[in-house]
Amino acid sequence: MADTEIKRWTVTEPYLKIDCGLGEAPFYEANINHLRFVDIIKQKLHVIDLSKGPSSLKTFDLDTAVGTTGNIEGSEDELIVGAKYGYAILDRKTGKHKLIKEIWDDRDDPDKGKRMRFNDGAIDTAGRYWAGAMNDPKVKAPTDEGVLFRLDPDLKLHRVIEKVTIPNGIGWSADDKTMFFTDSPTGNIFKFDYDAATGDISNRRVFFHADEENGGVPDGFALDADGYLWTAVFGAGKVLRISPEGKIVGEILLPTRCITCPGFAGEDLFITSAEEEEPKKYPESTKYAGSLFKVHVGVEGSPIHKFRRP
Repeated sequence: MADTEIKRWTVTEPYLKIDCGLGEAPFYEANINHLRFVDIIKQKLHVIDLSKGPSSLKTFDLDTAVGTTGNIEGSEDELIVGAKYGYAILDRKTGKHKLIKEIWDDRDDPDKGKRMRFNDGAIDTAGRYWAGAMNDPKVKAPTDEGVLFRLDPDLKLHRVIEKVTIPNGIGWSADDKTMFFTDSPTGNIFKFDYDAATGDISNRRVFFHADEENGGVPDGFALDADGYLWTAVFGAGKVLRISPEGKIVGEILLPTRCITCPGFAGEDLFITSAEEEEPKKYPESTKYAGSLFKVHVGVEGSPIHKFRRP
């Protein structure tokens, strides 16, 4: 595709100016028109009523680092989250969590839980919660001891992919036959054959590679209703829209470099960001670093699923 065929959006200021250390996981609840997102580093859950706008922001202090959140079928007062030590139930009103599944066991050394945390995740059509764990940068620089986990509704835990460094976006095609998964330092978004009945994946290959021309590494992503994938490019101040064939067809340019994750709310794309990692080198990036951005893209996101708790 010629460069002139790439559709571009330019965002010059945030929807919500906020100083997240590591903003992540934008999640839209259509039934109440609320958008939530987390700050992993500062241990916050932010919630906005989109009918009222940024002034409606409510912030909850969490008692653990949370990287990913999901809704639970049949529950309005609780969320299921990927927390510091495993999967947990989070009380929406208090911000307190209760661990329901530790992810490290006798196969791991005793200190592994201290140096790891969950980073990103998503729930599939069968109500299984996939989430990736990585080294907690507060404790240790990321290595390849990360794992992509899957928690089934019966609370059986599976280690699906090991030797992951920074697990990020996870999602599925509309026909439920393909799973996408990002390991950021590789520059790759991978695709797998996916069996929706069992949750099994196979035939790993590269769907998209962010090269030097893209200026950063792929981070979180969201899939739209037309089967296109929108990925944040951390370090490049952009979100790319990628076709089902793996070609760049759209680009959102943003006023800060460390873009982390997009999420749909209707035909709007909300985009989280993190603090600028190199403020002396990129001072212009610091003004809106950690803020929440919004852009109207004219297409809705793919359906969001709930965890099916037993």
